[in-house]
Amino acid sequence: MVAAVESVASQADARQVLSKAVARAAERLGISRTVFGRVLGISPATVSRLHGGAYVLDPARKEWEFALLLVRAFRSLDSIVGEEGTARKWMASDNRALGGRPIDLIVSAEGLVRVVQYLDASRGIV
Repeated sequence: MVAAVESVASQADARQVLSKAVARAAERLGISRTVFGRVLGISPATVSRLHGGAYVLDPARKEWEFALLLVRAFRSLDSIVGEEGTARKWMASDNRALGGRPIDLIVSAEGLVRVVQYLDASRGIV
């Protein structure tokens, strides 16, 4: 019984941690709330509630997977450039290897995955 209660508590903690982490990552990358909602596939109202702490992501929904990918992209980019302003510029700049601006690409699942893979590969080189 205790293990079941601890499992539920740790899942609730994970939901809160990822919800806060993805909101902060989006802010630090200069991703507007409109684009952020499109990346996660959530409504503008839900984005506002997420930023306000009144909504937490659900691991049973696609929003969870997209949030994990966005946090992963942020962490990779942060480890490469190490500075918020440079990361924002990179997101908004045209990237020939990706075939567009990362900020535009991340609104689709395929584009988000491409950006994450590109950053992971680049981080491996450093």
